[in-house]
Amino acid sequence: MSRALALLRSAHPEPGGAVTLAITLLAAGAGHRGWRLAVAAVTVAATQLAVGWVNDWLDAERDRRSGRRDKPVAAGAVSRRAVGIAGLLAALAVPLLAWPLGAPATAAISVATGSALLYDWPLKNTAFSVLPYLISFGLLPAFVVFALPGHPFPPPWLVAAGALLGGGAHFANVLPDLADDAATGVRGLPHRIGAEGSQLAAAALLLGATLTLVLGPPGPPSWPGLAAGAAAVVVLPLGWYAARRAEGRPVALFRAVIVVALIDVLLLVLSGRVT
Repeated sequence: MSRALALLRSAHPEPGGAVTLAITLLAAGAGHRGWRLAVAAVTVAATQLAVGWVNDWLDAERDRRSGRRDKPVAAGAVSRRAVGIAGLLAALAVPLLAWPLGAPATAAISVATGSALLYDWPLKNTAFSVLPYLISFGLLPAFVVFALPGHPFPPPWLVAAGALLGGGAHFANVLPDLADDAATGVRGLPHRIGAEGSQLAAAALLLGATLTLVLGPPGPPSWPGLAAGAAAVVVLPLGWYAARRAEGRPVALFRAVIVVALIDVLLLVLSGRVT
């Protein structure tokens, strides 16, 4: 594996790419075009790179002790120092990249990035570990709306839906690593309530996000909205069941979360109602 590829893998490209794609689609649905759409996409990508790299920089020694050969730093494919510097540069780039979209959008994405980094340290190991996800994912759609010409204020239902999606993603994201985390002393909220509680929390938050997206916009629910709600009701239990049946690290529920998140964003894109 080349060092460039190892560095990219250290940024957690699967969830980071999913978030970047989702917010880019949301931006397109909100009316961003041309350079505004490109800047929004690159800015969100920078936030995801920063959070992923800083996470692996902080967790390098713990990953080595856990034998996480899937982590490039723990496997020796890239140095901890390189990952840390990359994370710092990506975090510093976020407000610079966002500035052409205006001060409100820059403030929203900067706070979202700072909140996400606070998860990496110190909130990851506390009962408040879900808070950065609620804050950061709530601010991502706010960033998209603030970045529109005239800087309109984002509707509360949109911010609430983003926060619920983020909270659900947190519980599902930690599930595959609960055993490794427990062995190295990590005690975030999912670890405190256990695998069963985390599965229920992830499902409840994501269903809440879907209902908010279906019922939040003014007017009666659309047929695409009702279809998205039905899909969430089907996909999440399937992911939960596959996670229960899986051997090794259960990632099925986490991937179901990504599917539901993309379904919800596609619903927003199709409805066009984000302001």
